Amino acid sequence: MTGERAELARFSFNQATAKHWALPDVVAGCVATGVPGVGLWREPVAEYGLDRAAKLVRDAGLAVTTLCRGGFFTADDWWDENRRAVDEAATLGAPVLVLVSGGLPPGSKDIDGARARVADAIAELAPYADSAGMTLAIEPLHPMFAADRCVIATLGQALDIAERFDPSVVGVVVDAYHVWWDDTVYDQITRAGEWIASFQVCDWITPLPEGVLLGRALPGDGCIELRRLREAVDAAGYTGPIEVEVFNAQVWARPGEEVLTASIDGYLREVV
Repeated sequence: MTGERAELARFSFNQATAKHWALPDVVAGCVATGVPGVGLWREPVAEYGLDRAAKLVRDAGLAVTTLCRGGFFTADDWWDENRRAVDEAATLGAPVLVLVSGGLPPGSKDIDGARARVADAIAELAPYADSAGMTLAIEPLHPMFAADRCVIATLGQALDIAERFDPSVVGVVVDAYHVWWDDTVYDQITRAGEWIASFQVCDWITPLPEGVLLGRALPGDGCIELRRLREAVDAAGYTGPIEVEVFNAQVWARPGEEVLTASIDGYLREVV
């Protein structure tokens, strides 16, 4: 493996980055450009068909680097839903199931209690994931999402839970968008070490668009020191895939092939 293809050895294209690109086209585009891995989401996989999706990716020779997402532990059906997510990840051959913890229960202001509930739920789910050979990866989200989407807001909080388990069973996601602002993040990455189960990159743009969830940009279009984060996770011992994952309406409006090319260009220029 030489040249650009060697530099793409860890690159993974998260399908959310080209939201409106059909899964067969995502797979074909990755194969055509020498991309070795894809990150998948449960909803479009279900729409295409789980078994069909697994065969499509497997026949193309692509690695499924993560499946997103499980979690949302405040929902009444969290147990059954998360077991289904583990099963789906196993069918796809994904080694990592990303967990977004969920926000405050309806009517509650008890964020400490909500975080304790997340820890208890992961402890219940961990043996099932372990039996499937699956790593549950706790993803901290930026604090602005704490109320409605994810009470786990820092890498340190995620590690406080993950460190109770073997890192092959429960780990953490280092997502540049959600952790770059934290003045303790580099110390926490060092602490994370073998508990780092996934590393995701995108950029932070200002001003944020209406609906901050869609404020991610392609690597190089914002203000995050992406290479510094990559060097930190490498120094901590992480050698796994690096996913480009972007939620942005303007990016989604572009042709999928163009988005993939721009993702590769930004990755090569700003991350490796």
